[in-house]
Amino acid sequence: MTPPELQIEVPVCASIFPKEMYRPSRRWCEAHYRKLAYYNVAEKGGHFPAFEQPEIFVDEVRAAARAIRAFPE
Repeated sequence: MTPPELQIEVPVCASIFPKEMYRPSRRWCEAHYRKLAYYNVAEKGGHFPAFEQPEIFVDEVRAAARAIRAFPE
C-alpha cells in the first residue's frame, strides 16, 4: 500500500509500450494512482514511442484525453 502522502489525487492515464525498460502493471498503477482514468498496453513501441510508432502514440494520447474528459470528478 502506498503511503497517503505519496498518493496521486488527480486523474492519471498510462500507456505502456512493450519495449520500454520499465512496464508497470495495471495492478501497480491502480495501487499508486487512485484515479486511474486510462490504462493500455500498446501493441508495439518503446522508450521513444512518438518517434518509433507515431500513429499508435497519437491514438494513445487521444484515448487518454477522452478518458480524462469522461472521468467523474
